[in-house]
Amino acid sequence: VQLQASGGGLVQAGGSLRLSCTASGRTFSSYAMGWFRQAPGKEREFVAAITYTGGTTYYADSVKGRFTISRDNAKNMGYLQMNSPKPEDTAVYSCAVTKFPGATAPSDFGSWGQGTLVTVSS
Repeated sequence: VQLQASGGGLVQAGGSLRLSCTASGRTFSSYAMGWFRQAPGKEREFVAAITYTGGTTYYADSVKGRFTISRDNAKNMGYLQMNSPKPEDTAVYSCAVTKFPGATAPSDFGSWGQGTLVTVSS
């Protein structure tokens, strides 16, 4: 499966933004999916993940209650709804897949696509 993140841009703190992850190939629904982000000079960090059915979601404490991960397997799409973003959410966001439900470590994920830059202004 190949992935491509999109939907990034400039958003004001307190606003909202939805990121999309477009998957190619017919196996997307067989994988759990995750969103990660990497700010300049920092390590890549886990943001959110969702099981292959979409029935269970996981979030980093820093985004819990503000971000929502979802997926539409029929459309081979994944999403990250970002509500009330903060300046510290500024980063390049990438999506990836894993065979391990509940995984949050970047090393457990693969098929990394090109990320999309999100800039949150104060």
